[in-house]
Order: sequence, then structure tokens, then C-alpha cells
Amino acid sequence: MGIFSVARSPLTFISISAIAFAQPATAAFVTPLRSQRAMVVSAHPLASQAGLEILRQGGNAVDAAVATTFAISVVEPFSAGIGGGGFLLLHQANKADMQALDFRERAPLKATRNMYLDAQGKVRPDASIDGYLSVGVPGTVAGLYQVHRQYGKLPWAKLVAPSIRYAQDGFVVSQKFVNAVEIRKKAILNNRAATQVFTRNGKPYAVGDKLVQRDLAKTLQQIAVNPQSFYTGNIASAIASDMAKNGGLITLEDLKTYKPIWRTPVCGTFRQARVCSMPPPSSGGVHLLQILNLIGNTDFKAQGWHNPNVLHLMVEAMRIAYADRSEYLGDPDFVKVPVQQLISPEYAALRRKEIQMDRARASTQVKPVDKATLERFTTKESPDTSHLTVVDAQRNAVSLTFTVNYGFGSGVVTPGTGILLNDEMDDFAAAPGVPNAYGLVGGDANAIAPRKTPLSSMTPTIVTQNNRLKMATGAPGGSTIITTVLQVILNVLAYDMDAGAAVSAPRIHHQWLPDELRVEPFGLDIATITELRRRGHKVEERSPWGNANAIVVTSDGKLEGAADPRGEGAASGY
Repeated sequence: MGIFSVARSPLTFISISAIAFAQPATAAFVTPLRSQRAMVVSAHPLASQAGLEILRQGGNAVDAAVATTFAISVVEPFSAGIGGGGFLLLHQANKADMQALDFRERAPLKATRNMYLDAQGKVRPDASIDGYLSVGVPGTVAGLYQVHRQYGKLPWAKLVAPSIRYAQDGFVVSQKFVNAVEIRKKAILNNRAATQVFTRNGKPYAVGDKLVQRDLAKTLQQIAVNPQSFYTGNIASAIASDMAKNGGLITLEDLKTYKPIWRTPVCGTFRQARVCSMPPPSSGGVHLLQILNLIGNTDFKAQGWHNPNVLHLMVEAMRIAYADRSEYLGDPDFVKVPVQQLISPEYAALRRKEIQMDRARASTQVKPVDKATLERFTTKESPDTSHLTVVDAQRNAVSLTFTVNYGFGSGVVTPGTGILLNDEMDDFAAAPGVPNAYGLVGGDANAIAPRKTPLSSMTPTIVTQNNRLKMATGAPGGSTIITTVLQVILNVLAYDMDAGAAVSAPRIHHQWLPDELRVEPFGLDIATITELRRRGHKVEERSPWGNANAIVVTSDGKLEGAADPRGEGAASGY
């Protein structure tokens, strides 16, 4: 039995025949780009152009993904960069099995479980978000070099070249950049090197100004010649020296011993499709599959897009999944993560019995299942941040999500290098039950330990059908990533939307705690919101979130791609 091939849900749906809940409404639907051969979609037009440039030169999906990732590190520094880390999913057209690469940041050797607690055992405000102590060991350069060395086609230096050009020549600053600087102005101004790079002598850049990053260009030139210089050469020495001077924990030993890790993706079948995503230490794939299991065979399309019954079921499924996340998810190299149990269809059937369609449960009533119960279920093996998706002419695909975590990461730039460093240590549980910057809570499974990888929500996902590529997608957005990717997939597979509609459509989000159902202001009509509130949901309108993108292979074999209208990304293809 496939992971999502479960018996038809026994839930009784409430009849709401008097109200029409059919078509999605959004502030802006994008028209997807359609192309015959190859395509790149990323969060910035220049980055997508960098990837397309590589594809046109004969590069494959891996080559284009590497070039696009380096370009994002220059033109979208507030979201992701070479001072951070991430996850990559690779589909090879001639192979059934996918591969997952973990190049996530890791805790330094000097990190300790209670490093963010004061003498009274309370979490020190912002200690895991701002400054040197918040930085995890970066993995982006090592991850890109690893995947290129094994699967790339063009010379490494050629892939780094577009990003060097963007750093040397500069790029025009957008409103998104200006807004990001304003939000993190205090952290940036607290670091002299960051102030020099991202402001004009302490004054913010304006929309239309050109940002030139000469130090970063020099760093990228070194990486183009020898990527290991980031971990063993002059770049590594600069990072370690600055850390030592300012109370940071990262040493040359941390950098020298960093290694990306190949992991086995988590996969399951949904209708005729096979859905594969990132395994722990990301929680994304596990809970994407768990939520799809909880939804079961419910015919969403027949009930209408965003019918209250559909929304209620989705929310209650999200609530259960995020509750389990708080208890069981962590770095599998340090704790036993019950992946197969959590994605078991039998386990989903058990938890689905808790869902009552006439009322919402308070999150205080929804608990992670106890370990003894969970162990009964087994199955056979089967905010800021940036995502990019690449498909080449052979239909190889890369889905890659990477980050520096919070906007502009730690706010720390290593002097003379232009490298903005992450604040990924905030993704650990500083103390049991204490929420991080995204409101997520965790416990012992995600406690800080040397060389441990913090838990993530990143969900790069690839869907196949009969071993052929169907779609690739992903999104940034912290705790909202899992539910964003879920809804993009459902929009394509359950509602038959094109790629543009799938990434544009309004979204909902619930993460167990805080106990609120987030909806976008243009997302649901008054009648729908009223009905959800009648059932007990605490509906809160939030400004639009996420910046998803997707590439879909159409029935005639062509590519259809789109970037989220909530961001400034673009699809590029030929």
C-alpha cells in the first residue's frame, strides 16, 4: 500500500450548500512561463538568468542550480547566501531513486545545551538571533561543490562566474531589499563590516540604487579557483579570526571538519504521483507526507476550492503534524527520529479519528502521540530563506532551499570577505517549549549539541509519475514552508491548476502553537471565515507570506514554471 493510498476517510462532512465556495481569489495571479527544453525559477530575476545562462551553455540541472544559488547569495543576501546552508533534492531522469543532500549549518564544537540561558535558566532575548554567538558552521559552499563534483557537467569556475559579475558590477536595489534592511537595521548597524556592505555610511540604500559588493566578489573569485578555501584557506582563517575576537564559537577546526551528508529522501504516493521530499534533520518531508496522509482520499476538487470542510480538515491535519514535530523531530545523527511511523498510513488513520468536522480542537487538546503508541506503526522503506527549481532538457531536476535564517542572518559580515553569516543556532530549542523566531517550539530532540544540525522546515520537493518528472517545488518562509509546499502540490495534483495559479493562490497556515489559523487578507471571503470561526478556529489575517516557485511538466511534455507574485522572482527558460 502506498503511503497515501489509504481507505476513504470516514469523516462526515458538514453540508454547506447555501454558500458557494468555488474559485480562488488573490491579489495577483501570475501567468506561467512555458518552454520546450529547460527552465530555472528562483526568487530573483538575475539569479534565474544566471541559471539559464548555464543551461544554454550546455550545463545540466545541477550546474544551473549551482550557478543560481551563488547568484542568489549576491542579489538576495537577506534571505540566503554562502554564509548559510540548506538542502537539495536531485532527480535524475534515468534513475528511479532520488537523492537528498544535507548541507545545513551545524553547531560549533564549543556549543553547549544551555548556551543561551542566563543564570536563572531563562532564555536571553535575541542571543540566538543577533551577533556572533548565533552563527552555525556554514555549509552552502561545501554542499554546492559536493553535488557538482558528483553530478555536474561544466567546469566549476564557469558556474561561479555570474555571481562574481553581479558582485563586481553591482545590481539595482529593490523595495524588498530596502524593507529587509529596515527590519534588521539594528543588527546591521551593530556590526561595522555589515554596515559598510549594506548601507551607505550608515544610511540605507534607496530603491533604484546600485549595490556593489567588491569584497564578496574577491571571495567568490577565490572560491571559483578553490572551493575548499572557504573551509581551509584564507577565507576560513578570516572567519575564525573574527569569531575569536568577538566571542563567536566557530573555529578553524569547525570549518575544516564540515562535510555535507547524503541522505535518503522520504517518499510516498499520492493518487498516481510519487511525492519525495527532504528527510530529517528537516521536518519538511516528514510532515508534508503526514499531512497528506491525514487528508487521505478526500475529493477536494468536487467540494470546491477552499470549501470550509476542506479548510477545516487541512487545519486539523496541520495541527496534529506540528504537535508531533515539537516532540520527535531532530538531527537523526543524534536522536532516533521515528520517520517511518510518522509517515505510516495506519498512524494517520488513527490520528484522523481525533478530527471532528463540526468543531476545531484547541491546540492545548492536541498532543504529540506517546512513544509507545507511535512505535506500533511501521511501514516499509519507501520568512526568509530562498528556494530555486531547475529542470534541464533531459528532465533532470533540482529542488534546492537554502538560507541564512532570519533576515540578514546574524547581522555579522566577516571583515574583508563580504560574507554575511547565518543565525541558524536559533533553529535549535534554546530551552524546552520556548518558541524560536518563527514561533516553533521543540524539546530534547532538538536541543543544542556540538556538531549537531538544527531542525529545519525546509521542504524541497519533487513529484514523479511512472518514474517521470511531474513537478518540482519548494518555498521559503520559516515555519510556513511545509504548509506552503503542501498547498502548491494540492493545487496542481488535486485542483489541476497550472503552475502560475498554484503558486499564486491564497494560503492558510496553522502550526499548532500559537493556536491561530493564519489567512492572507485576500484569501478567504467573509462567509468562509465566519463558518471557520463558528467551528472554533481562531482566524487571524496576516500579510501575505512565502515566496514559492514551481516547475510542472505538462501532459504534452513541455515545461510550465512560475515564481510567486508575493516575491520578485522569475522563471527563465528556452
